[in-house]
Amino acid sequence: MAEKIKIAIIGAGAAGLMAAVNAAEENTEVTVFEKNDRPGKKLLITGKGRCNLTNNSDIQNIIENIPTNPRFLYAALSAFTPMQLMQYFESLGVPLKTERGNRVFPVSDKSCDIVNAIVADAKRKGVRFIYEKVSEILTENGTVTGVKCSSKTYGFDRVILATGGMSYPATGSTGDGYRFARALGHTVTPVSPSLVPMETEERWPKEAMGLSLKNVSLTVIDTANGKKIYDDFGEMLFTHFGVSGPMILSASSIIRKVEPKRYKIYIDLKPALDEKTLEKRILSDFAENSNRDFKNSLNRLLPSKLIPVIVRLSEIPPDKKINSVTKEERKTLVHLLKNLELTVKRLRPIDEAIITSGGISTKEINPRTMESKIIKNLYFAGEIIDCDAYTGGYNLQIAFSSAALAAKSAAERNYDD
Repeated sequence: MAEKIKIAIIGAGAAGLMAAVNAAEENTEVTVFEKNDRPGKKLLITGKGRCNLTNNSDIQNIIENIPTNPRFLYAALSAFTPMQLMQYFESLGVPLKTERGNRVFPVSDKSCDIVNAIVADAKRKGVRFIYEKVSEILTENGTVTGVKCSSKTYGFDRVILATGGMSYPATGSTGDGYRFARALGHTVTPVSPSLVPMETEERWPKEAMGLSLKNVSLTVIDTANGKKIYDDFGEMLFTHFGVSGPMILSASSIIRKVEPKRYKIYIDLKPALDEKTLEKRILSDFAENSNRDFKNSLNRLLPSKLIPVIVRLSEIPPDKKINSVTKEERKTLVHLLKNLELTVKRLRPIDEAIITSGGISTKEINPRTMESKIIKNLYFAGEIIDCDAYTGGYNLQIAFSSAALAAKSAAERNYDD
């Protein structure tokens, strides 16, 4: 009887755990190395602790929401689809639900249910967990031979690198995998924060700090060429430094190089109304408040935290009586509500980013197997690869799909095994 293939997986995050359960077959012996004292640390905080694990849509939609190297992931997404992922977790006894934007969450809204289920499945399948930091991937003649830790060296036939990127370093994503890959001759494209809040030149967002806007439209313009680079409809949030929330995070993945005053954000506070209809609505509100001051007339139109900001930006005197507001002032107000402008100062640091943009060059990975084209029997999975997507469960689907494909490929016997 042939000896079992020994597979090491470095990292016990979303990709590492999914690789473990898929690699654990009859002819394999799987060991997961994790430098934290428990698995799934970053997975526990995703989706604000609710774990938006995928997007309930087809492969084409997933691809369209991946701005970086989407075609590279086609084979992985085809091999392990969102539907298969959902069926997998439900088969483990974790019921799921689909919310706005086809975002999928556990019914319990608890990310620990996802982590506990997949860890239990891995252990049930005989996966061994070693909570120790790997310092080096060992090779001989361009082929993987094992891994080195501080205390000892382990021999392996295959290694799957699933160490994550550099976002949320407190969870263990500190760029170890990039160092391993570089040492073995791989190219690491420049890494930067993605899905990250933005700081603005304007200071007024601090006045509206904590205010969450729903059902608004967002447009981002690159003033260097006047082109619209992003537009969306949904939710956003004002913070003490600028803006955050789902739409802002997704927009950040398009902005690659922030230069002073280059990127402008325009918020349409009333996207359901065109300017003509909005002006009629304002006239109606004004008619009911004709003897009030302007600053006291916007309660039905805007959230209270935003009223002082809009009053000031409109340049209409706050104490001006409504019956004295001119047609031109009204038009200025309408335009402001449809085009509330902010200027991007910078993206927040990478340790505040949900994911990392950049990573192992896809040109050096076989998309049909996730195996390195440079080192035999070395595989990559998850955020370490130079692929990232918008918010909505897409990034976790990338992690799960690439991991499943890497694991299945690693578990196959080569002719020389």
